[in-house]
Amino acid sequence: MAKRIMVVDDSRMVHLQIEKVLEGTDYEVVACFRNGDNAIDQYSYVNPDLVTMDIIMPGIDGLETARIILEEHPDAKIVMLSSLANDDTINEAKALGTKGFIYKPFDQEQMLSVFDRVLGK
Repeated sequence: MAKRIMVVDDSRMVHLQIEKVLEGTDYEVVACFRNGDNAIDQYSYVNPDLVTMDIIMPGIDGLETARIILEEHPDAKIVMLSSLANDDTINEAKALGTKGFIYKPFDQEQMLSVFDRVLGK
């Protein structure tokens, strides 16, 4: 059974790229949200195995979204996905309890490596 991925990114292009990268793998994108509020509201309904989370989004940013989801669902597996991250941002994300970080632009090998590690494959 494919692992369920929830994508949280304000870019529709990123949603499509992730879906394309995961084609033919053991991972399936089951939900895409363009802002943190919708991701928080729908997390329980979607019940993903893993979440990819952009950092820069309209409204609440990805770090705050991750913090709220992890407070409500401590077992959530969130991987941050951004092109605009520095060491402080990565350290803050780790301190919140996120499980990994992928730099944009990403490729299939990089993404699958992080997903497999986070999900213990």
